[in-house]
Amino acid sequence: MKLSTKARTLESLTGKLKSAEILPLSYFEVKAWKQNSEKVLDEILNEEWGTGELIVRSSGVNEDSSEESMAGYYESVLSVKGRKNLKKAITYVINSFGENGSEKDEVLVQPMLKNVIRSGVAFSADVSTGSPYRVIEWTEGDDTTAVTSGTGSRTYYQSKASPNRVPDELKGVLKLLKEIESLIGPTPVDVEFAVTEKAVYLFQVRPLILNREMNGEKEHAGLLTEIASKVKEGVTPHPFLHGQTTVYGVMPDWNPAEIIGTRPRPLAFSLYRELITNSTWAYQRNNYGYKNLRSHPLLKDFSGQPYVDVRVSFNSFVPRDIDHGLADRLVDYYLTRLIENPQFHDKIEFDVVYTCYTFDLDKRLERLREAGFTDKDCEKLKRSLKALTNRIINTKSGLWRSDAERIETLSERRRMLYEAETDHVTRIYWLLEDCKRYGTLPFAGLARAGFISVSLLKSLVAVGVLTAEERDRFINSLDAISSQLPRDLATMDKSTFLNKYGHLRPGTYDILSKRYDEAPEDYFDWESRTETPHKKEQFRLTLQQMKTIGKLLDEHGLENDVIGLFEFLQAGIELRESSKFEFTRNLSDALALIADYGQIHGFSRDDLSYMNIDAIYELYRSSADPKEVLARSIETGKKQYEKTCSIVLPPLITGEDDVWAFELPETEPNYITQKRIQAEVSDADKNGDLKGRIVCISSADPGYDWLFSHEIAGLITCYGGANSHMAIRANELGLPAVIGAGVSKYQLWSSAQRLDLDCANCRVEVIS
Repeated sequence: MKLSTKARTLESLTGKLKSAEILPLSYFEVKAWKQNSEKVLDEILNEEWGTGELIVRSSGVNEDSSEESMAGYYESVLSVKGRKNLKKAITYVINSFGENGSEKDEVLVQPMLKNVIRSGVAFSADVSTGSPYRVIEWTEGDDTTAVTSGTGSRTYYQSKASPNRVPDELKGVLKLLKEIESLIGPTPVDVEFAVTEKAVYLFQVRPLILNREMNGEKEHAGLLTEIASKVKEGVTPHPFLHGQTTVYGVMPDWNPAEIIGTRPRPLAFSLYRELITNSTWAYQRNNYGYKNLRSHPLLKDFSGQPYVDVRVSFNSFVPRDIDHGLADRLVDYYLTRLIENPQFHDKIEFDVVYTCYTFDLDKRLERLREAGFTDKDCEKLKRSLKALTNRIINTKSGLWRSDAERIETLSERRRMLYEAETDHVTRIYWLLEDCKRYGTLPFAGLARAGFISVSLLKSLVAVGVLTAEERDRFINSLDAISSQLPRDLATMDKSTFLNKYGHLRPGTYDILSKRYDEAPEDYFDWESRTETPHKKEQFRLTLQQMKTIGKLLDEHGLENDVIGLFEFLQAGIELRESSKFEFTRNLSDALALIADYGQIHGFSRDDLSYMNIDAIYELYRSSADPKEVLARSIETGKKQYEKTCSIVLPPLITGEDDVWAFELPETEPNYITQKRIQAEVSDADKNGDLKGRIVCISSADPGYDWLFSHEIAGLITCYGGANSHMAIRANELGLPAVIGAGVSKYQLWSSAQRLDLDCANCRVEVIS
């Protein structure tokens, strides 16, 4: 069967479908309407259904072609009743064809469907990857325009090779989609549907326009089989890990989705593993008093997509003096809580795991008691967390102080390396090795201190010593490196500014992302720099607050005085940012040298983005031919990345079934500040004026700090946790923000023209 216009396709399917109904229809060409509109009206109104409520829809000749669908381009009018209103609605739809319209364009009229319980669109291939998935976007309720108008929906993915059972509410829709596929043939289609208690109704079938060739079903099924097999192996008990199973996620702990994305190129992925998630992260945890996970890599590679092994992560958050039995039960409880509350996947340290002592810990431990843990269990954990926290926050001997000193060593060794006469490979190798030892390792420790700082601040709000506004004011009063950037931009000359900040890039691990000093005009407006980019707020504790906090410190046995505590709170947040600033200089310089070295041997940056960093390590320790080593690594990476881009996986994988079929979970975004704004929306990656706008970026990477020099009104990120760089940064600036909106919400909000962002009430409304 060949697809035609919307009306003619529905007409040709009428009476042929076994899985769905098609509403009665009448259609006509624009030419017929112009010749005799009254006759057309008579014919419609004389239909048995013509006197009820009607829907008038466009059916243009170029609307559903194989080249472009023009979906939603023309108008539809709902709930039309009476001759006068019908004439007005038809005229409105015809006018929407515009000056490029044809007299052969058609208008379709049907009765309005009543008692709808769900509706949406279904695709016979994934639009973004061209892969053989059946994708359904739908909403519950009687609003049949909710999905197509972009006001929010649920999304379900099912591989065509999936062995899984289909959710009951979608069985009829999937049956319809399969039947349409059997009638249409290999052409991918987009199907609009509605469901009542009695039947599924087909509203429209059109060709699905893909940006890439469709992937073969057999090869795709093979990739999913490999991933499912790896997941099946991983969720079994492990002799050296607590917990009976595991979960895989893109956001827990070192959240790769935020830092390198869900489909990173091989160079970015391999660098992230080399510098942080292979062993560095575990060394830091053990140094700070947690269980030893040093031989357990944190990230799993599912056909090139990075996933955190959450059981490994949860093990690493158990204090090392907790006995085996309690550790087992804690990890199992943490995993169960996350599986039952997937919206916590980007905020596990606040809502799932107990990783440090806070002033409200007794209240938070009630969750454990409700889950069956005894008072003795809770007391053991509380005692361990207190000892661990005291070792970290101590004014004189706190671990964060030695980590801060190691960061200073990094810059000195970098200076020595540049003064020496070394070749490209040697310089890259040592920039990365030093980055691990004197950069990411102490950064991981200082990031831990930063998290504990934020947790203690939150607990001071929870016990009523500080208000949320006072907490925000304290953070706003800090002088973190990222808050210095807009001030320095306003006061420094261009050369001095770029000497300090030039190494930053929006994609910290991405060789394709330009450094600030490689493309300064892309990031900053040097002609209209503001003199007062940000006014810091003053924060002072009252005498009564100081007395209350001093009393709390004594009662809870935290070994610090009030001044020492707030010194730690300030240092924890500021040093986290400054240490990241320093280690990314090594990383950014290494990427620049890789680009130069690749160019010498005839490879572009795009080519090099597919190589694995192991190629550089191989060249450092051997006499292998550089061009051959790089070419081999790039070729392997390109083949792998093709597979990476053909796979769609959920953000949280709890078992092998999730690899084959899943519904995208709703996430709970992190709302920053108590402010509310209405503003136009802009995409940070597209050229345009950002001033006074709510800016959308996919991740919360620190390389996007250049945004804050543009006096933006608000910020929304797709990925990012409550303690991520951009969350801290927005708090410092008092900037209303939504960090970690999740895929579905981010797609909705970033595609809007204007938003109402109400952080105090945790709401975002689409204005237009």
